[in-house]
Amino acid sequence: MKKKSILLPVLLLWLFLGMMVSCRKDQPEVSVSADTQSAAVAIQWFEKLRELTKVCPGFSPPVASRAFGYSGVALYESVVGGMPGYRSLEGNLTVLRNVPKPEPGKLYYWPASANAALSYMAQQLYANMPPGQLDSIKALERRLQQDFSADADAETMERSAEFGRRVAEHVFDWSVGDGGHEGYKKNFPSSYIPPVAPGAWKPTAPNSQIALQPYWGFNREIIPGIINFSQPVPPKTYSTDPNTAFYAQALEVYATVNNLTQEERTIAFYWSDDPGDPGTPPGHSISIATQVLQMEKASLALAAETYCKVGIAVSDAFVSCWRCKYHFNLLRPITYIRENIDVSWSTVLSTPPFPEYTSGHSVQSGATAQVLSDLFGYNYHFTDRTHEHRTDIDGSPRSYDSFFDMADEAAISRLYGGIHYRDAIEIGVEQGIKIGQAVRDISAFK
Repeated sequence: MKKKSILLPVLLLWLFLGMMVSCRKDQPEVSVSADTQSAAVAIQWFEKLRELTKVCPGFSPPVASRAFGYSGVALYESVVGGMPGYRSLEGNLTVLRNVPKPEPGKLYYWPASANAALSYMAQQLYANMPPGQLDSIKALERRLQQDFSADADAETMERSAEFGRRVAEHVFDWSVGDGGHEGYKKNFPSSYIPPVAPGAWKPTAPNSQIALQPYWGFNREIIPGIINFSQPVPPKTYSTDPNTAFYAQALEVYATVNNLTQEERTIAFYWSDDPGDPGTPPGHSISIATQVLQMEKASLALAAETYCKVGIAVSDAFVSCWRCKYHFNLLRPITYIRENIDVSWSTVLSTPPFPEYTSGHSVQSGATAQVLSDLFGYNYHFTDRTHEHRTDIDGSPRSYDSFFDMADEAAISRLYGGIHYRDAIEIGVEQGIKIGQAVRDISAFK
């Protein structure tokens, strides 16, 4: 009797365990969440994109912003299947439809998807890259594959990489129709004839270069409706009367440049961010995002969301800003001051070849500050080391108590440089904030 009472529970336990094993075999395996995987693959690729922006000819700030925007979307879409609570951006972005999806019940290794997607985007968006860069792109893709080759089986790795490539192909095909495709070939179209009128922009000293990307403001926006939504109030009414507000703001630029402190001069050059080695303003924004992700020891999921949001923000910021610039077509301070205040006056920074209102630095900095504040906090202290490699300026690291402190300094640098009136700076930041808020409100991120 006692022996039977012992055998029965053992038999029942054996049957129960067998049923559990059987149930587990019937259930599909689950891909590891991108929340648990390192951001290293995304960070290394966006650093590569910044490098390409510096060395590829024709990557002016608008062209660079577009490359970061579409690369961010491709990264996000390549890993969103591993981001619980997030959805594809199709239906949220302008005419983005039918983005490839992971196969149900199949395993994916999300870093491999991101690696393949960003390699493809780099090759397509920077198709004019100098000799040797294509080899470096392929070498980076192979090295990253080797780094995580032991993390999943070969079949899963190949499936994941193929998925990332299909996503990138889809995003790139979507990008081609936006009006900015191969913008590096058409920065200065000779077909554009600047309007002639009192207060209208004209090519500026010393190079008198023709207008940069005069049609960029009519490119398709990434966020539907954002261009009209973010357009600012008109600038002050043009006048040469010394008793008017317009004359007063020109006089402020004149007096500021003539009385710069050493710190103000340092700020002017630190934020100049010209094409080439300085890396463009959107490249600087991407650099700050990267540094924050490194400080946070971020996951791949957080990196995908961050680069996607910052990329969209800076891309739409330049379209919105350029719509504004060529609509109001306002003359630059150097033109006004030489014609009305001091014929021999010079700026600290070279005046770029496009109209004044609003400031591109200010709009994209405001948009970036809004996005990063929503992601990491409104009182986030950080140190920017973007330019510490440079010897042509004081590139010493600069510290900020918030992303908006950074944006305000980047914006006011344009006054110190003598190339913008205060309105273009302050209203430009407000314009950028609207764009950043629109990025935050995209429903797929919630």
